[in-house]
Amino acid sequence: MANRDIPVNGERSKLSLQKTANLILTDADNSIIWSSNTFSLSPSSLNLYDNGNLVLITTKERVILWQSFDSPTDTLLPLQPCTGNSILVSSRSSTNFSSGFHELSFGNDNILRLVYDGPEVSSAFWPSPGLLSREAGRSAYNSSRFASLDLSGKFTSSDNFSFLSSDYGVQNIQRRLTLDFDGNLRLYSRENGNSKWVISWQVFAQPCEIHGACGPNSVCKYDPSFGRNCSCLPGFKMKNVSDWSLGCESEIDDSFGASNASFLTFARVEMYGYDLGYFENHTYDMCKEICLKRSDCKGFVLQYVLKNRPDNIPYCFPKTQLLNGYRSPNFRGNFYMKVPETMRSHDLSLKEQSLECSNGAVENLERRYVKSTESWLQKLLIWFVSAIGLIEILAIVLVWIFLIRTQQKKDSTISQDYFLAATGFRRFTYTELKKATRNFNEEIGKGATGIVYKGILADKRVAAIKRLNDTSQSEGEFLAEVSTVGKLNHMNLIEMWGYCAEEKHRLLVYEYMENGSLANKLSSKNLDWKTRLKIAVGTAKGLAYLHEECLEWVIHCDVKPHNILLDSNYQPKVSDFGLSRLFSRDDLIGNLGFSRVRGTRGYMAPEWIFNLPITSKVDVYSYGIVVLEMITGRSPSMASYGDNGGEEVENMRLVEWVMEKRRRASETSIWVKEIVDPVLGVNYDAKRMESLTRVALKCVEESRDGRPTMSQVVEMILQLESYN
Repeated sequence: MANRDIPVNGERSKLSLQKTANLILTDADNSIIWSSNTFSLSPSSLNLYDNGNLVLITTKERVILWQSFDSPTDTLLPLQPCTGNSILVSSRSSTNFSSGFHELSFGNDNILRLVYDGPEVSSAFWPSPGLLSREAGRSAYNSSRFASLDLSGKFTSSDNFSFLSSDYGVQNIQRRLTLDFDGNLRLYSRENGNSKWVISWQVFAQPCEIHGACGPNSVCKYDPSFGRNCSCLPGFKMKNVSDWSLGCESEIDDSFGASNASFLTFARVEMYGYDLGYFENHTYDMCKEICLKRSDCKGFVLQYVLKNRPDNIPYCFPKTQLLNGYRSPNFRGNFYMKVPETMRSHDLSLKEQSLECSNGAVENLERRYVKSTESWLQKLLIWFVSAIGLIEILAIVLVWIFLIRTQQKKDSTISQDYFLAATGFRRFTYTELKKATRNFNEEIGKGATGIVYKGILADKRVAAIKRLNDTSQSEGEFLAEVSTVGKLNHMNLIEMWGYCAEEKHRLLVYEYMENGSLANKLSSKNLDWKTRLKIAVGTAKGLAYLHEECLEWVIHCDVKPHNILLDSNYQPKVSDFGLSRLFSRDDLIGNLGFSRVRGTRGYMAPEWIFNLPITSKVDVYSYGIVVLEMITGRSPSMASYGDNGGEEVENMRLVEWVMEKRRRASETSIWVKEIVDPVLGVNYDAKRMESLTRVALKCVEESRDGRPTMSQVVEMILQLESYN
């Protein structure tokens, strides 16, 4: 579909092929709405083939200039390729064909995924987020990113996913693979000449497992007899009675304190994602206490079965948002919603509500296209009078310039307010942040992208305020990139609170981390063995989310101890993720490369040096260096470090030094004792330390294909004995 979100006039618009081989769609007022942006001096023609492909091709050379198969909307036809650049986007509803909230595409990990990209949050939901790629039967090692449906009803993908239709092999069958408006991917079949389409395969038999099925603050329930039913949680009402995807909005005052809070129980209800943390072997009272201490905790899920963990042990998941809620008889756990104590006297049951599709929900757009009847003589007269008038008002132009600039500032404020409503970020003025930092007095960090200052906001919150160096980016580009980064939500990523985009000033406001950066704590005795392992796991989880779970493909490009911050409990949070894109968009080359080297010497992968395509594996390499640095206490460049035997190790990098120690060690010795940070003394588990070192060495393989993905790194570290 061309211009699906703002359709053209249904009667007076037209599709035209120009002599220059450019295909254009014009509206009733002759404005160009869409163009193929093609050009050829050779004669060309537009052909609709029997396979459904609309092709613009040169007549003699048979060169394809444009084809519809390269621009799918929500459907793939047999033999239509699905590549790394293809994105299927669902419709808004069964009757509204504008862009919906569900997408099918290849992720940067080469896995074909279904993603919910809602108005406020985004998340991948197929393959199941609870499974690693290999557990879901997928392979991330084939980077060709290609999938297609054949004429017999077989679908194959480069990540090893495949399926057969229920009518596989039957001839004279029309087929289409469609991402429906409800987020389910279905294969439809019908006999030629028969107008009824029949589902011959689908991803989800249980539609409540689809993210965003009923929107936020709601619970989805599936009844085989009636289908999917949605219900608002107590204290909430439907945001739009004709659209469940927008979910429910609160009807109660949520500013109650912990002393006035109570919890409602919803048996066998799961709220997937957006956890404050994961707490093993926590009882109801313990989990309740955690939630009461956090004002942003909306409730918690207590379940007794968790993959790769012992059964019949309570696992606690406090929630910051109530999304993807569904009730399933197979779910072994309950959801406990935090509400004010006064709500206990109300009717607290989940009430199913049907959509209201009244005639009032349909609105015809008024389109008026006035055809000009002016002659060329009238136009000439108008231009002459206008020129005379322009000469007469030149004397007062300076006054009007002042008025126009004042109005532009007002319009800018309105635009900023719209951005605030769309993202939920706080927009700060430059004066506010200058006051909060006492004129940028206390510097707490410095990097390639800017300087970080400590500040105290007007609401008494302590914040880290980053002042970006490069101010050449336009305000619109800056706000668009901030919106993208702001959608990232993970407990091991630093949280953004707001921004400032005023004239040439570009600042970002983050949560303040009490223990500073890992670089400042590496030599501290507070970083014992368990704490270092916890930092390694948390950092890996944060990077795995950036690479594989969030909607946008984010490569950090500068993983180092200075960009790993520690909160009061030494929980790691990766900072500066994706921010290089805020003012270096022109550096991107397609999806795989950069025009200049990024990162910090010592942590940079070989791809940067040899000008190879850049993938997420550069972050894996840098992560491996950071882990080796935490284990040894030594910097990546080890010139003139004294060895344990008294010899000098000159011009030897950290990786080479560790590998040399491993090579010299006998099979029976625990060689890791020779490289461990002296600060740790003997207070560590040598076997697990050795296993962690081997994981780090896999991450720093010279060949990027030999390195694991970050999700594989998380799995390997968690296979060690419990680090709590």
